[in-house]
Amino acid sequence: MFSAKLKIVLLAAAPFLLQAQNLQEFEKRVTEFTLPNGMRWIVLERHEAPTVAFNSFVNAGAVDDPAGQSSMAHMFEHMIGKGTTTVGTTNWSAEQKALQRVEDVYDKFEQEKRKGAKADKTALKQLEAELKDAIESANSYVVPNEFTRVIDEQGGVGFNAGTAQDYTTYFYSLPSNKTELWFLLTSEWFRRPVFREFYKERDVVREERRMRVESSTQGKLMELLMATAFMAHPYRNMIGWASEIEALRAKQADAFYQKYYAPGNITMAVVGNVKPAEIKRMAEKYFGTIPARALPPSVSAVEPEQEGEKRAVLETNSQPFLLMGYKRPDQNHADDPVFDVVAGILSSGRTGLLYKELVRDKRIALAVQAGATFPSGKYDNLFVLFDVPQAGHTVEENEKAIYAILERLKNEKVDEATLQRVKTKVRAGLIRQLDSNTGLASQLPFYSVMYGDWRVMFTGLKDIEKVTADDVQRVAKKYFADDNRTVVHTVKESAPKQEASR
Repeated sequence: MFSAKLKIVLLAAAPFLLQAQNLQEFEKRVTEFTLPNGMRWIVLERHEAPTVAFNSFVNAGAVDDPAGQSSMAHMFEHMIGKGTTTVGTTNWSAEQKALQRVEDVYDKFEQEKRKGAKADKTALKQLEAELKDAIESANSYVVPNEFTRVIDEQGGVGFNAGTAQDYTTYFYSLPSNKTELWFLLTSEWFRRPVFREFYKERDVVREERRMRVESSTQGKLMELLMATAFMAHPYRNMIGWASEIEALRAKQADAFYQKYYAPGNITMAVVGNVKPAEIKRMAEKYFGTIPARALPPSVSAVEPEQEGEKRAVLETNSQPFLLMGYKRPDQNHADDPVFDVVAGILSSGRTGLLYKELVRDKRIALAVQAGATFPSGKYDNLFVLFDVPQAGHTVEENEKAIYAILERLKNEKVDEATLQRVKTKVRAGLIRQLDSNTGLASQLPFYSVMYGDWRVMFTGLKDIEKVTADDVQRVAKKYFADDNRTVVHTVKESAPKQEASR
């Protein structure tokens, strides 16, 4: 549930290690340029195979959802597969008019609905039927899955998109001789996304919330943690609130696009068997004509200082769970690499302190994990711990045992062998996860945008290597304090609720 943030990716360059032993050698394969409209590009040459991976990185995620429109950023993840004005439609001119009719009828429906008790029920029923008819009419022009079918037929693989708290990415790979196809399809969508089948996908997003949160004790507990830990900052919103998802509108999505999908807020990464000069030529041809727009503002909300421990409980008859988070600074803080090492010391498989003590020795937990950064790192966030008590043992017993281990980190210096083991494990994990064009295409724009320079993939390794036992002890003392903690856990449902449920 909490995979610790992969901080250092020097070994993202693992396939190059036989040829390139330092940053300078890696840099020779990287070309960067920025179009006049502000769109940034990172191109990495890898001629080992005739393939190329593409990653479109938009510097906007769930934290940028407008007030009352949670999951709006998430909706774009669902929209890209719907196609463009030329792909995915039988008649764009007619479809465009049909989509506008949907919005016009929806406006009338919402206007009447806002009257509350004074709303004309007959008019509402009539408008609801008219809205359904308008949506069906617009959908009649759709060619289902044509956008993805075109990509698949041309040898594309891994077509997908993802919405994080701080950003949104769109990615897939193609044979290198089909590179221009990506430019054609992607530029058309970024120039003018079509909100085709928007309300159908809105239902899909609503179902995702139902599955991930409403039908999941862990999901409910996670949502409770964030809503309790954060009062002001939008990190409190995990996947979006049901009532807001159900009210999302296509015209609101267009406003979000105009604000956050400005070319200067987008970074494109191209990794594989390509020539940088050709990539630049095609970037200018296909993306260069997209008009520049003002950059969106950063999140202005700042979480107020926590002035005491926060606690909340979730009543359920499921397996008990314990979840806690300690406030910590953002990913650009000097202590960031120390948190990664601390997470490795506590939770690195069977060698982590939490596993050895709570699962193996005391046998009071089925599983226990620590995560250095949650839910994301652009802003101040949480260092989290997640515990599943063993049958016959309580949340309270496990909580007390975790505190004892954290106190040990504060009072006893971790040994050098443990430090080195954690650092080695970080390296090994990076080799496994980033030995591909796709992995590199995702990490280059991530570090470029989130850290200001993709070279942090290399230079950050030194930060990890510099972490000492003194650093671990200092960070534990500073941040693992009672008044900096939020704790949520499950409790058994009360008898009246159980009866009502039955």
